[in-house]
Amino acid sequence: MSDASNKQVQQAKPLSKQLKIFYGVGDCAFSLMTAVESYYFNFFLTNLAAFAPGMAATITTVASTIDACLSWMYGAILNSIKPKKWGRYRSWLILLPWLVPFLYAFQFIKVGDGAISAIIIILGAVLSHVCWNFPYVANVSMIAVAGKTPEDRSQLASTRAFWANMSNILFAYVGMPIATVVAGFIGETNKFGATAFILGVIMAVMYFAHFKMFEGYEEVETVTEAKKDTTRTSGGDLLRALAQNPPLIALLIADVAKWMFNFVCMGAAVYYFTYVAGNAGLLATYILISNILCVVGSYLSKYVSNKISTRNTTLLCFYIMAVFCVLAYVMRFNTMAVLIFMSVARFGYGIAYACTPALYADTIIYSEWKTGKNATGWISGLQNVPLKVSIMTRGIIINSCLAAGLAGAAIADIDPTAASVELQNAISMAFILIPAIALIIAGVLITFGFRLTKEKVLQYQSEIAARKAKA
Repeated sequence: MSDASNKQVQQAKPLSKQLKIFYGVGDCAFSLMTAVESYYFNFFLTNLAAFAPGMAATITTVASTIDACLSWMYGAILNSIKPKKWGRYRSWLILLPWLVPFLYAFQFIKVGDGAISAIIIILGAVLSHVCWNFPYVANVSMIAVAGKTPEDRSQLASTRAFWANMSNILFAYVGMPIATVVAGFIGETNKFGATAFILGVIMAVMYFAHFKMFEGYEEVETVTEAKKDTTRTSGGDLLRALAQNPPLIALLIADVAKWMFNFVCMGAAVYYFTYVAGNAGLLATYILISNILCVVGSYLSKYVSNKISTRNTTLLCFYIMAVFCVLAYVMRFNTMAVLIFMSVARFGYGIAYACTPALYADTIIYSEWKTGKNATGWISGLQNVPLKVSIMTRGIIINSCLAAGLAGAAIADIDPTAASVELQNAISMAFILIPAIALIIAGVLITFGFRLTKEKVLQYQSEIAARKAKA
């Protein structure tokens, strides 16, 4: 078979049974690993490392700002450099994940006091994130590479979301138990560092599983082909792929709100159940119930989106999530009501999370139709920007609310049973109300800014194929 024929076979290759069922196990392990940061990073800084809220905010803001400023570059680099041995995107699933556990652990280790400790934590956060962002972007890019139809992309996105959200259920059982066990060996202060290392190793193994699953789905160029590589893009190509893509711009801004809901709620939950509910033990119950619903939502997303379209499904979820968040805030001193309403909101998040990669894949097709250049890695990598910006806002929002409610006191010195109403209101605002406002804004952006329909995307794909046939 000729090289050209082989490429056509690869392009037409249907999704394997393994991909339909198990694509996303790497995302499960990735999310399991990053859940240590999402749930306990701020808590580690304020309650274990004993930093004041101001210093904790500085650490989280500096680390997340650097991470956010770098977030645009990963897809640009993948799209612009010479492909590696196993393909432009697939290769990165095994090149860097093995470094992550060693770097990530230092994000949760206190070495010394003051500035030195803060610098080590920031370096651990920044360097570990750089090493995991390349494979993360490559992994998401493979949805557009392997999924040749809207149904295939929806299938991959939904399966990935199912596994990714499953991690939060698993974390309820393994996160704190691992930390508790290792605390007996290395001490309470650094227990999350060891937990991060262990879960980082599991992530590297599961990304290798993705690497094996995607074998044969991405064109691997020979040395001769690399010289005339048409998949590489210039800086101008990348800028046009963004500037001439209004749906992508609207989606990127709306996606900040989606991730903000996730990360702010996760980071503030421990404070809510400790200082407002007065029952820190309920956090594990909330994590379990809310994420079971989140997994169910991600599983059901492909069926809902096939009925009313991915765009409309996402839009509907944003508004419904906002409504339940507002209800939870109104009843913020009724712990069980908050647990139920926020868990229902997490159900909606599971659906929206599953739909988002498919929406980005639609903007990739629109971009190629509009500009004539395939910018899969660049646009897939831009998904990182809202994620990183939301992580940055998480630290700002949580610590600002804590500072407002504490009036100069240290959170570690507050008896949970004697928390003031001002502190409880401030925590509830971070945990519930601010994410609700962000979701409303996201709904408006999708309503008026993202106009791509399934019919238009299929038309664009057909026109792109016709152009390539004439070339």
